[in-house]
Amino acid sequence: MRNDFYNSFDTERLEETSTKKDYRSPFQIDRDRVLHTTTFRRLQNKTQVFWSGEYDFYRTRLTHSLEVAQIGKSICTWLLRQPNSPLSDSFFIDTDLVEAICLSHDLGHPPFGHAGEKTLNYLNREHGGFEGNAQTLRLLTERIFSAKHTGMSPSRAFLDGILKYKTLWSELIKNGVPPKNHFIYDSQHRFLDWSIGGNDFPIELTPGKTRDAFKSIECQIMDWADDTAYSLNDLSDSVRAGFLPIEKIEQWAKLNNIETSEKTPLDDLIQAIRANKVEPFVGKRIGKYITSTHLEQDVNFLSATTNRYRYRLIIDPAVKAESALFKRLAYDVVFLSPKLKQLEHKGSYMLRKLWEIFETRYIHDLPIDGQDFQLLPNDTVQEIHQSPDPATRARLICDYLAGMTDGYAARTYKRLFSPDFGSINDL
Repeated sequence: MRNDFYNSFDTERLEETSTKKDYRSPFQIDRDRVLHTTTFRRLQNKTQVFWSGEYDFYRTRLTHSLEVAQIGKSICTWLLRQPNSPLSDSFFIDTDLVEAICLSHDLGHPPFGHAGEKTLNYLNREHGGFEGNAQTLRLLTERIFSAKHTGMSPSRAFLDGILKYKTLWSELIKNGVPPKNHFIYDSQHRFLDWSIGGNDFPIELTPGKTRDAFKSIECQIMDWADDTAYSLNDLSDSVRAGFLPIEKIEQWAKLNNIETSEKTPLDDLIQAIRANKVEPFVGKRIGKYITSTHLEQDVNFLSATTNRYRYRLIIDPAVKAESALFKRLAYDVVFLSPKLKQLEHKGSYMLRKLWEIFETRYIHDLPIDGQDFQLLPNDTVQEIHQSPDPATRARLICDYLAGMTDGYAARTYKRLFSPDFGSINDL
């Protein structure tokens, strides 16, 4: 199917690995390469909100990513079919590309949710930090798909689409204090540079929030699809798990002076809980969030090069405010609850203990109790030993820990530190 929205700049690959013609489009290849990796499959056992595996109805990173992909593709369809759209049947945002971006957006997240991400960032603070989005970029460009750890050679449009942040770690250091999140690794500057065609950022796009807001249209769609899923589907899980009874919602609203009168978002949620119709409530809201969008033209330093930067995604302010309200409700009442915080502490503790023993043995190359124990797989150890400096070794340890599922991280912790767990047959 002809699509003049994209050009050779968008479809160029980071490294051309083959000249063989493929029956698939470049963006279908990107999507398929992600789908067939173990990294993608591991998302089924990584925490979204509640620990994976505790109950079968909780969303994991995998089911969340699938839902984000569905929402993202629906937004593309809506933008094409709505009245007065600048798009047409031969000039449209590619759904395969958006699907690939949405499926990949959480690939770099470590076990134990955002608590695990914060923990790894703190532990690696002297060697460039850790960030989920930066780790996704690292996986796509340097680690997954190839047995030689050379990445999957993504197309420019795909790589740029997953870049929620375009600011380097060192650019956010203030008074010697490294950033908490929202950065890419300093070593990834070359990929950032390639994604924007070797252009320099204009002076007005200063590092941080201003530069990070400069996203391709596909990245904007992924971001809103992620927000939609996060604010609605995670809310549904919280209700079903018993973390959001009506009384707590009403108490929270009163404490924060938020209206719960008839026809307000919180009243709609309360009525859905009372009628045991939370799933239909969420479904209708997802549709509302999708159709709250439209495109506006933009002019910037890349808009003449690619249509991906020629448009901005505009979201109805009332819907955006509602999404923010639901996210704030979930954060205050669910994510800050002692029960979840206790589990987050446990996950962080396990990651910290694993980091400490791997740091001693492989970053500092010191024996443990006078013995040269081999604690990691042969190929990982070999790559670490070939690394030129502590920062590179620390990054490889981050790779190993971030690649763990919740269950594998817990089992590894118990094998190393629990006397009554583990045998030579355990994995």
